[in-house]
Amino acid sequence: MNTVLKGSRKEVKISIERPFVMIGEKINPTGHKKLAAALSSGNLDYVRDLANRQLSWGADVLDINVGVPGLDEVALVRQVVELVSSLTDAPLCLDSANPAVLEAGLALAPGKPLVNSVSGEEKRLEAVLPLVSARGAAVIGLTMDDNGIPQTAEERVAIAEKIVNRAAQLGIPAEDIIIDPLVLTVGSDSKAGLVTLHTIELVRKALGVNINLGASNVSFGLPDRPVINQAFLTLAIQAGATCAITDPSKLGSTIRATDLLLGKDDYSARYIKYFRQAEKLRAAESAPTPIA
Repeated sequence: MNTVLKGSRKEVKISIERPFVMIGEKINPTGHKKLAAALSSGNLDYVRDLANRQLSWGADVLDINVGVPGLDEVALVRQVVELVSSLTDAPLCLDSANPAVLEAGLALAPGKPLVNSVSGEEKRLEAVLPLVSARGAAVIGLTMDDNGIPQTAEERVAIAEKIVNRAAQLGIPAEDIIIDPLVLTVGSDSKAGLVTLHTIELVRKALGVNINLGASNVSFGLPDRPVINQAFLTLAIQAGATCAITDPSKLGSTIRATDLLLGKDDYSARYIKYFRQAEKLRAAESAPTPIA
């Protein structure tokens, strides 16, 4: 099953048969004080830098979240979407808990964007799915509902089925729904990663839809988090995950290597190209800044 996203000219296909898709996560002020300060001051130069850096590191899609308390998010998302759209022909992912912000972003995003996100919560289903349907967008569905995040894979799959069925009632096809099985930290529950991996397998079998991850949650509160994130993401891709909202500069090499080992990279071409590009970027980023 292909989920097709479109920017102004670039098309991205997400599928179990294709290489893993990276959705750049960095245009999000949550826990990112520098970005929050830049958005608050109306200085979008830092947003430009974040977009360009993620694209250089291989992001296929760019996530946009402007959720800073006290700011006019509707006006701000319009500015940021216009800016990022002028920098790239890649698809965009509109990320907000506020339906009005999603609607404003969807109105300006070119092509066929992705919405992040809906869940099994009734208010979210009623508010978000009509926006997705009207725009002809794709949407990420979180496996949580009004009772929170279920502890078992089977319960999460039931929520995924609910989202797919409710979307179908509005004419949204299954291929335009990407399920996020959710992952909790293994620091407080050693079985949390296993539940997510099992959910991925069951969703693939029951629904056949594409699957997204926010892989970094799994390591929260533990030392040497990048190693855990890399290991988990590799296991998740093997289980059937097809895209992730992540930092391509940190996990891009792991993703390219996993694609290679799973036979999705003929003659190692993508891996070698990425390795060479990453070497150049690391050298450029570590070079001393010239003194004016």
